[in-house]
Amino acid sequence: MKKDEPVFYGGQALIEGVMMRGKTAYALAVRRPDGEIEIIDKDLPDASKRNPILKLPLIRGVVAFGSSMGVGFKALSQSAEIAMEGETAEPGRFERFLINTFGEKLNKVLMGIAMVLAVVLALGLFMLFPAWIGTMLLPFVGPWVGVIEGLVRIVLFILYVVLISRARDIQRTFQYHGAEHMAINCYEQNLPLTYENVSTCSRLHKRCGTSFLLVVMVISMILFMILRIENVWMRFGSRILLLPLIAGLAYEISVKWAGKRDNFLVRAVIIPGMALQRMTTGVPDAQQIEVAVTALERVLPQDVESTEA
Repeated sequence: MKKDEPVFYGGQALIEGVMMRGKTAYALAVRRPDGEIEIIDKDLPDASKRNPILKLPLIRGVVAFGSSMGVGFKALSQSAEIAMEGETAEPGRFERFLINTFGEKLNKVLMGIAMVLAVVLALGLFMLFPAWIGTMLLPFVGPWVGVIEGLVRIVLFILYVVLISRARDIQRTFQYHGAEHMAINCYEQNLPLTYENVSTCSRLHKRCGTSFLLVVMVISMILFMILRIENVWMRFGSRILLLPLIAGLAYEISVKWAGKRDNFLVRAVIIPGMALQRMTTGVPDAQQIEVAVTALERVLPQDVESTEA
């Protein structure tokens, strides 16, 4: 692998597992009910090889965001199947109807429905609802409506994280999130991926998706402070239509710029996101660290082999 072509690894916490993603492949490691770790690895789809336009700034961020969502939902579904393997219950009437209707495709259908619902709920709660609040307050706050809308969006996101973090399953997922960051930090410090080394590394990482989402919210605040639209339906439409542009800008700032540098300005930009990560990551135990290291070690050689090919 060429030294001038570093691979920046990322990942995602799963249900009793971790997914690690490299340049050409991804791997997920999940703790089965019997205590063993099951590993699944696959090549990453790369549409930019067929269309170089997709590698252009801003556009590449939208492509990366869409790819991450697709791979992430699939990995989450696979981890749920592995983690709950062996747990059987008598299906109800509706479950039997679904099984008879979709057969082996049922899991894919349910994953697709869950993905659509998640996107719709996220757009409604974090984009449209703050825009509606801004419309209601427009006569009172005038040019500051974009700031108010942005603050409402950030507060809602923080409240959402606080509420879901009370669930025990989410707390374990946050611990796996911490293990994922610690393993990547250990690798990027050129330390052997042992428990002793990983356990001393920070559970925070500047390329985290949590930080990315916060950058998205800050950019949207600035953009909609400049772009003032009073009609409520046009405001709703602009929030959705401009989301790819905002995501592309956030990708360039949080991943391509801040992710590759370390200076005073970068640290000033990433501090809010790093602070928010203290809420979305937990301190993992030895078994959770083992899962994260297993996933990372599985994906590392695949990137090397692909680059050398």
